[in-house]
Amino acid sequence: MKVLFTKTAIVLLGLGTLICSCSKRPTSAKTGIVYNDKTNGGYERFRNIHPAPGPGLVAIEGGTFVMGGSADQDVTYDYNNVRRRVTVPSFYMDETEVANQDWLDYLHWISITYPQDRELYYNALPDTLVWRKPLSYNEPYVDNYLRHPAFQDYPVVGVTWDQAQDYCQWRTDRTNENILRLSGRMVAWKDLAGGGKGKNAQAPAAGKAPFNTDIYLNGQLTGAGYDGKKMMPNLSPTAQASAGANGKAGKPVRPVRIEDGILKQAYRLPSEAEWEYAALALIGNTQFENINDGKVYPWNGMGVRSAKRATRGLIMANFKRGAGDNMGVGGYLNDKADITASVRSNPPNDFGLYNMAGNVNEWVEDTYRQTSFEEFDDFNPFRGNEYTNKRMADATKGLYAKDKYGKPIKDPAKANKKLKYSELVALQQGQNANAANTAAGTTAVTTPGVTASAALTSQKNSLQGKPFNPDLRGYGDTVNTSLYGTTTLVNDHSKVYKGGSWNDMAFWLNPATRRFMDEDESTAEVGFRCAMTMVGASEIHPEGKPHFSVKKPKPYKAK
Repeated sequence: MKVLFTKTAIVLLGLGTLICSCSKRPTSAKTGIVYNDKTNGGYERFRNIHPAPGPGLVAIEGGTFVMGGSADQDVTYDYNNVRRRVTVPSFYMDETEVANQDWLDYLHWISITYPQDRELYYNALPDTLVWRKPLSYNEPYVDNYLRHPAFQDYPVVGVTWDQAQDYCQWRTDRTNENILRLSGRMVAWKDLAGGGKGKNAQAPAAGKAPFNTDIYLNGQLTGAGYDGKKMMPNLSPTAQASAGANGKAGKPVRPVRIEDGILKQAYRLPSEAEWEYAALALIGNTQFENINDGKVYPWNGMGVRSAKRATRGLIMANFKRGAGDNMGVGGYLNDKADITASVRSNPPNDFGLYNMAGNVNEWVEDTYRQTSFEEFDDFNPFRGNEYTNKRMADATKGLYAKDKYGKPIKDPAKANKKLKYSELVALQQGQNANAANTAAGTTAVTTPGVTASAALTSQKNSLQGKPFNPDLRGYGDTVNTSLYGTTTLVNDHSKVYKGGSWNDMAFWLNPATRRFMDEDESTAEVGFRCAMTMVGASEIHPEGKPHFSVKKPKPYKAK
């Protein structure tokens, strides 16, 4: 009995010690200040987390690979996929292509949020006329492919690169808004709808602007119609107490910040390097940094047919085997599809991604250049950067200017470093004055620069006999044509698409192949999927792998 009591006491003592140690607040390793204590200034330290992917995404562990290396021939004689070793950081990517139902969700939101704005809805519609061919009877697809429920899980087509960009921004805002409303950090959907009695749950509350992630993170979406019942506690000593539901003052609260790690990164198109890396999925053939076998397609082997006993002979992707053969022979259809197929048809690759070859080609973020592989950086390679700054409505208060849809207005970035505060204010004043004059029907010429005087003055220099404007992005540079051509059909509006489609031959199924199309054009063979930047540690599956042990910093004790 005595032994049992002793063991029980030891267990209770250990449990108590554990509870006490867990309840201690973290302290700064550099100043010793206690975090998350409202009595000492309210310095905050947030839980160090590795965020989960957004809805629809899977994690892609990055690494080095030879871009263009899977191509075994250059049948088009373009010489546009020169082999080069690059490193792709870890990121997230859509498990499937964006489907018709996903796009209908987008159109529905526009119709209920801006019921009078026919132009916005019309501009978001895919071009269903891409199915129309003079010598083919494709008219049923024109009428049915986007909207008929039989095609709801088929990839959306007829979408331009620009429309895909707009969808990515919409998806970002709707995902983050849903996270905030479901967690109570913004007004819940049911409460926003008046308890579910007759009011549309997704319409803006009391005529307020719809949710935008950038505007929300800047603290410009607060108050009635936005503030939820479970907002974040505000530990700042200057914070004002919030008004409770019963009229009594409650505890100080605040909106979610990026430091909380709650909101997701922006959805976007994958870069060309990310797309090619994810399509190859060499991770399934890798052991101890050794790639045991290369790939020509997203699956193993040199051919396009399955070698497994149960599916032997079936084609691994939806493509065109030859002239006049889109689906095989009646009674035993091989790829099971005449045009596109479900976004979950055919086996996924080793990253778990469906249809990374065939079905539809997919837009990527990059601007096309034939020599891209020879010129871009070897870490996270990308061509097409156009840097922007969010315009300030009031620089002294840090408020962003918004367009009529509640989105921040973005201007081309002209400076390659952080401006002085006086320069920033002068720059914003110049931009706002120019916008006001334009709205009034007058013209004000301003060329923002890195100084206050340059921000309000138009300045042109002469270089090699040509007018020259210094531009960090290269977009407006009329002399340096290494980034953007000025006398060729390949220009800054030419965007890359990859992957092969239901109407392409097998060569285009190779992940290294690349083609381009103008950003405002579309076809029945091109769709897209989204990606998302991964923040934090790049290793996704550390389990079972060797690691160095790292000691945590000792807590500071004042003496």
